[in-house]
Amino acid sequence: MRFLTRYLLYLIGLHLILAWLAYTAFKAESIWLVGSEVVLLGSLFLGADMYQTFRRPGQYIGSGIEAIRDKDFTIKFVPTGNRDVDELIRVYNLMIDQLRQERTHQAEQQSFLDKLIDASPIALLIFDYDGRITSANPKAITLLRRPLDALLNQLPDEVAHPLLSQFMSLPPEQPQLVQQTGIERYRVLRATFMDRGFARQFLLIEELTAELITTEKNAYGKVIRMMAHEVNNSIGAVNSIMQTLTPELPDPDSQRAMRVAIDRNDRLNGFMRRFADVVRIPPPVRTRVDLRDVVQQVGQLMGPPALKLCVAVSVDVPDQPVWLSADVAQLEQTLVNIVKNALEACAAGHQVQIQLDPRRLQVRNNGQPIPAELANRLFDPFLSTKATGQGIGLMVVRDILLNHGFTFSLKTKSDGWTVFSIDWE
Repeated sequence: MRFLTRYLLYLIGLHLILAWLAYTAFKAESIWLVGSEVVLLGSLFLGADMYQTFRRPGQYIGSGIEAIRDKDFTIKFVPTGNRDVDELIRVYNLMIDQLRQERTHQAEQQSFLDKLIDASPIALLIFDYDGRITSANPKAITLLRRPLDALLNQLPDEVAHPLLSQFMSLPPEQPQLVQQTGIERYRVLRATFMDRGFARQFLLIEELTAELITTEKNAYGKVIRMMAHEVNNSIGAVNSIMQTLTPELPDPDSQRAMRVAIDRNDRLNGFMRRFADVVRIPPPVRTRVDLRDVVQQVGQLMGPPALKLCVAVSVDVPDQPVWLSADVAQLEQTLVNIVKNALEACAAGHQVQIQLDPRRLQVRNNGQPIPAELANRLFDPFLSTKATGQGIGLMVVRDILLNHGFTFSLKTKSDGWTVFSIDWE
């Protein structure tokens, strides 16, 4: 039972007893009886006033607690003139002012942090105490290619994304450089932070693909241009001297040898020019194209070379047009390089399949699988598994597809088929 309730019951009970005693003692003397009743009524009114005085601070406290429970920090009380109550009001108003300032400061910081996370070029996923995703910034949504609704309140395994499953298996608190099959490279950090005394996880994913490719192209491009410049200058001068001296040679065999050397120099000059062109792939000139036409033309073009190798080439395109904004010449050259590589991996009796659907183009072959040690280096410049290869075919393919904004991968699947996949939005 509350104190004020007990006090009120005590006050009423005490005055009832006193009234009964006064009646018993002075019932024969009306003057004294009336006087005692007046005194008791005055005492009762005084007790009631004291009850209200005791009750007022409780009312203020109750109103303040209700406002705090509702997170309303704008309610303040005005002084009443009662020194004790006013002291309580002063302390409450001071506390409310501090809480309001802290709440405003926290809201401003949270707003700034939210804007910073949304604008960050680094993907961020935040998990709750049970390991479910509670927050994902726009970069994470783009990287994982999942709508926000498909990420929130999901466990990483429930999202069914190979990148996310791989990243969550990394050791915590240690930044890791992760390379995917193809050209994707990421810097990943899985770490924890404390929230209300308990640890929660977050995942930072920084995509380094474009940055590394740009640095790589600047490095080898400078070397190639320097080499091409020096070789071309030297070959021009040497060929000029050799062409001048050739007619003066009395021996026909010497003249033929000189011409062979001149031709070889010219081919070397052309070779260096082609190498230099690798780093100068022009931006795509986009037109609206039906990819079915490109795929079917490449299938026909690569049919005769496949026939010589006794390799079957099949083309599977949908009945409806697959429209895409792309540079037709560059896209055709890309597809020719991909099919050519697929044929070179095959032997007699193998197959190469070109499959097109509205969102994807795949070139599949069941020839020699990709060696495991090269699976993550296929698009490295000048890397070739062929004795006579120069390692620039896939590099050109990579640059053309990146310039178009397509995503792609090349890997041997568990069923033994090697698949080059190109995807677009």
